[in-house]
Amino acid sequence: MKRRTPPGRARPRGGRAGFALGLDIVEIARIGRSIRDPRFLARVFTAQEVAYCRTKRLKAQHYAVRFAAKEAVWKALGEEDLALKDVSIRRGPTGKPEVLLRGRPAPEVQVSLSHSDRYAAAVAMRIPRQ
Repeated sequence: MKRRTPPGRARPRGGRAGFALGLDIVEIARIGRSIRDPRFLARVFTAQEVAYCRTKRLKAQHYAVRFAAKEAVWKALGEEDLALKDVSIRRGPTGKPEVLLRGRPAPEVQVSLSHSDRYAAAVAMRIPRQ
């Protein structure tokens, strides 16, 4: 599913020049309801993300924070043809979250994740390659 900007919302401005920031926050309960639908899981999350989240006691929090991260990365990159499933969040060797784009590491994109009992948030920053 390709991301389309809803009417009335600004589209991310793209290109790969310069720094760019993306931020997203979601209600964990909303994602918790959505993950009951296997079509939602298949449309939004990679098999690796689903496998990781299913091992967690509080599954909805882990899915929600990854959903927020995907949205934040999409906003930071400004690529309209990027689908949510094209963005994958994994836990790196040090425990720090890492971004994959279409299955490949994206070291130019850094992400930070956070959640409470009710909300999950993520911020992503695109750092220009040198």
